[in-house]
Amino acid sequence: MKSNPIFRGAATALITPLTEAGVDFDAFGRLIDWQIDEGIDALVIAGTTGEGSTLTDEEHREAIRFSVERAAGRVPIIAGTGSNDTAYAVDLSRYACEVGADALLVVTPYYNKATQKGLIAMYSAIADASTKPLILYNVPSRTGVNIEPATYLALAEHPNIAAVKEASGNISKIVETFALVGDKLDIYSGNDDQIVPLMAMGGLGVISVLSNVMPRQTSELCARFFRGDVAGSAALQTEYLPLINALFSEVNPIPVKAAMAAMGWCENVVRLPLTPMEEAHWQRLRSLMAAQGLLN
Repeated sequence: MKSNPIFRGAATALITPLTEAGVDFDAFGRLIDWQIDEGIDALVIAGTTGEGSTLTDEEHREAIRFSVERAAGRVPIIAGTGSNDTAYAVDLSRYACEVGADALLVVTPYYNKATQKGLIAMYSAIADASTKPLILYNVPSRTGVNIEPATYLALAEHPNIAAVKEASGNISKIVETFALVGDKLDIYSGNDDQIVPLMAMGGLGVISVLSNVMPRQTSELCARFFRGDVAGSAALQTEYLPLINALFSEVNPIPVKAAMAAMGWCENVVRLPLTPMEEAHWQRLRSLMAAQGLLN
């Protein structure tokens, strides 16, 4: 673990409340306050779950600025600033630093992809331009490119590259990464079904979709582990697994947006190419949410 981690525990990969007219900043503000009041450890803004890829440039920037101001230092704000266009990612990262984001979450380039050499060059360019620490975001199921353990080791030498969100799901590669990078990079789970396994290897927690609907409980899952109650943490991991699976029964953030709408936090609006949740999947998700007392 680095001496000054960006956060420890659970960070919510926060939805962006939308209406047909645009971002609903009133709902966004209430949601940020509730997450913090419930004890979440950090917030990720305009990432995958926040539909950053279909926000306009103005909306994306305003979401970051608004979140920094609303949080007012209560928790770290981590801005999603990745792109398959490195120049755009550099520009957006500079903006996020200027308005006070605490860290940046930078996904690997999608569609045009990259070699491992290209990943090192891209991340180095963004880190050079940033005044805040970067969290590398590895999600090959979406981007078509994987950050290899040796690439993590090379990138760990950059003073502005601090951590990793690992959403590859490949436990063997993740263990190899832990063995290779040691304490040079902090590692967070990017998959809610693998929080405890990654913490058992030395991970510092999770960047979570589940914590949109259960911020207090997801943070407690991590806190139990760090208090030494590994069995208690594992029990929560298994208890929440059916709900986690239901939240990924369609492409994220379709299910979690439906869930948050049912809880009264936003309208059930996602942007094309995403479409509202299929009824059969929704009924399964709804029953699991009801069982957890989330629809009272």
